[in-house]
Amino acid sequence: MSITVIKAALKDVDQLALLFDAYRVWYRKEADLGSATAFITDRITHADSVIYALELDGELLGFTQLYPLFSSTRMKKMWLLNDLYIQEEHRGRGYSKLLIDKAKDLCKQTGACGVLLETEKSNEIGNKLYPSTGFILEDNNFYFWTNQGS
Repeated sequence: MSITVIKAALKDVDQLALLFDAYRVWYRKEADLGSATAFITDRITHADSVIYALELDGELLGFTQLYPLFSSTRMKKMWLLNDLYIQEEHRGRGYSKLLIDKAKDLCKQTGACGVLLETEKSNEIGNKLYPSTGFILEDNNFYFWTNQGS
């Protein structure tokens, strides 16, 4: 019984869409599993985001979704960590850090200059988590992790 981080594929859409829908509800959006399924399917099919999921014995417990961006001032690619979610009953076990580490690995592998994310000022857990994983608070509550290898 070990947790692994996988890159999501079309075979994972049904489970991933449930997590994505729960994530959206957490951000005070109406539940819409049909649209969540279509959205996740499109992201994977068109390869316009990278989604990593936590898997335990075939069950997905959480995910992160990253979108490619470019920094004109740095003249390099960067990644937007747009979504990070762990099922409530699995929180507090360090799983978010596993997903963040995978995001940093993606940044390094693609030669990107860093990872950008934004969270609500009221997100107490996130506002403790991100600095603990090396992100630096910038203006407007954006955090940025710099890839020292690029």
